[in-house]
Amino acid sequence: MDELKELRVRIRILEDIEAIKKLKARYWICIDKKLWNQFGDCFTEDAILDVPPVTHWEGRNEIVQSNSKILASFITVHQGHHVDIEITSETTAKATWAMYDNLQDMRSMTMEGYGFYEDEYVKQNGQWKIKRLKLTRIFVQNQQISQTQPGASGQNVSQ
Repeated sequence: MDELKELRVRIRILEDIEAIKKLKARYWICIDKKLWNQFGDCFTEDAILDVPPVTHWEGRNEIVQSNSKILASFITVHQGHHVDIEITSETTAKATWAMYDNLQDMRSMTMEGYGFYEDEYVKQNGQWKIKRLKLTRIFVQNQQISQTQPGASGQNVSQ
């Protein structure tokens, strides 16, 4: 391979890695801001989202509908760190992300978790999409909220 061609390949790989990082950031921002249409755009039509042993969803529509219903009453924070992305071909990639999430349903419970995302991506029409996402939590802390909790203004908030 000549030097210029090799350089072009290396640049394409770096651009693909950056595009995948942006895709995953958009995934988390859309969940936390409840931007369900844009959230759906992160996935292929036949995507799989697996959170063992809790759930397994197949297809973009099921993923979006299920998440939007489950998280409707939650305030969420999702973060990903220490990513290891491997471009496996011009149109496929895989990654492992260390993750942290905090889900707060102010009426009943909070959950804080740590673990890993293991993702597979495909490039469709020049855009990277999530083909398969597996979230494995290695630590989860749940806390039930009592019937009455102090609110942000110092007043009591009843369920």
